[in-house]
Amino acid sequence: MSAQRTIWIAFLRPAVLAGTALVLTGHAQSAGAQEADAHPGAPVYDRWCAQCHGDEGAGDGYAAAYMLPRPRDFTSGIYQIKTTPAGTLPTDDDILRMVDDGMPGTAMPGWEGTLSAQQRRDVVDYLKTFSRFFETEEPPDPLPTGGEPRVTDEGLAEGRVVYEQLECWRCHGQQGRGDGPSAFEQTDQDGFPIRTADLTQNWQFTGGGEVENIYRRMMIGVEGTPMPSQADAVQSGVVTEEQVWRVAQYVRSLSPEDTPRLREVARAALVEGSLPASAADSAWAVADEFFFPLAGQIIVPPRWFAPTVNGVWVQAVHNGEELALKFRWHDPSNSPDPTWLPWQENVLAAMQPAEGGPTAPQTLPDAFAVQFPTTIPEGMDRPYFLMGDTRQPVYLWQWESLGDGVTEALARGPGSTTPLAPEQQSVRAEASWEEGEWVLVVRRALAAPEGDALDFEAGRAIPMGFFAWDGDNSEAGTRGAISTWYYLYLDEPGSNAVFILPVTATLLTFFLGLAFVMRAQRRPRHAVKSDSSLS
Repeated sequence: MSAQRTIWIAFLRPAVLAGTALVLTGHAQSAGAQEADAHPGAPVYDRWCAQCHGDEGAGDGYAAAYMLPRPRDFTSGIYQIKTTPAGTLPTDDDILRMVDDGMPGTAMPGWEGTLSAQQRRDVVDYLKTFSRFFETEEPPDPLPTGGEPRVTDEGLAEGRVVYEQLECWRCHGQQGRGDGPSAFEQTDQDGFPIRTADLTQNWQFTGGGEVENIYRRMMIGVEGTPMPSQADAVQSGVVTEEQVWRVAQYVRSLSPEDTPRLREVARAALVEGSLPASAADSAWAVADEFFFPLAGQIIVPPRWFAPTVNGVWVQAVHNGEELALKFRWHDPSNSPDPTWLPWQENVLAAMQPAEGGPTAPQTLPDAFAVQFPTTIPEGMDRPYFLMGDTRQPVYLWQWESLGDGVTEALARGPGSTTPLAPEQQSVRAEASWEEGEWVLVVRRALAAPEGDALDFEAGRAIPMGFFAWDGDNSEAGTRGAISTWYYLYLDEPGSNAVFILPVTATLLTFFLGLAFVMRAQRRPRHAVKSDSSLS
């Protein structure tokens, strides 16, 4: 595994956000966190939790200033995800579930694979010592969920109607992409800006993304956030419990059936004739869609820990002469949108901008870039994934919402971008934004004009990376979302290599494992006894 890839895997882990901030500043643990404590959960909390949640559990750890949403303030006794009714304390199992699984879409990782069962139980008990409410109150029994009705087309249609009736769209948008007319003004209990959930990405739902989890969030709410409980609406007869179930089923239907699988390679299908002429062209139906995650750029200053775009979907086709790629990503606003200036102001105030970043709202466009090496490398040699360097530049496709098409350029590091000469500009593009989603279609001949642009070749793994900026989130330059290197593979005529290689590797692994087991079974009994005597 390359050093760049190793760094990126660590970089994508939310837990490292806090650690990165601490390393960058040389912050040391406070003396209080190092003192011995009688509670068995204290040493575990001090080592793994205090940097974010604070020594006294108030959500004010040193790394908290780099996070949106902010870490939980345990002194309030308010927990977002629980099974008990709104306004009540969570059960121990509720807290343990958050410790075990983490909080998707936030910097809170799951600790089940890091801490022992006893350590996690000790931490749960210790967290309760931060709030006086646990001393005077007992959590009630979990709220019963009843039985989920069978999913039907009619039920989903009813769920859509009730979604409108309850005005869920005001925050979540008509298509559920977090782009509702009230999305820009949402704040948490402490006044920090908080993003409206994108209901088309259930794998990012705090508290779980399946129908029962969504039903619980609707009936209980997400305390400390603008997400209300619908229990009062049920009790007053505005809606029935079954209708809440229908909304939950409808919301679940907005996401893919399965969580997107991270794949290293986007495959460009080989087609005959002309390529898709637009994003809506039915010719895209032959192309698989691949999801690639993006994360905040926190490597070079000015860094950005709160990007809007968290991933991009990619489709690709070619006909042996020309290549077409379709990119789509979610962004709640078509920047620049003056409505979102208050959001910018709140985000900049919350993130304590430094290192040369902006401190006031700006009128900035949305932007997207795709990078490739200037030539297809042999083996694993690739340019630096953060827009190359002076030794190995990268070839860029740059698009902006206020621009005219895509600009081809060479980059020798962030901020060192030079457009190609006009006669070398050969990319054609069209982009559209609708209800929280950008779609960008790019076309270019496989063979580039003479110069520094990349020649695409079928049958070769071509490194490819992505950058995205939300102008209404004060993102520009190094402040945005980035990916590591992935690959683009153009199918060859009659080639099944892209399918055969994984199958071959699987079969080879199976037979090697089988041979190992058979060899172990043939070992003499005295050899086994001899080995066991060493333990």
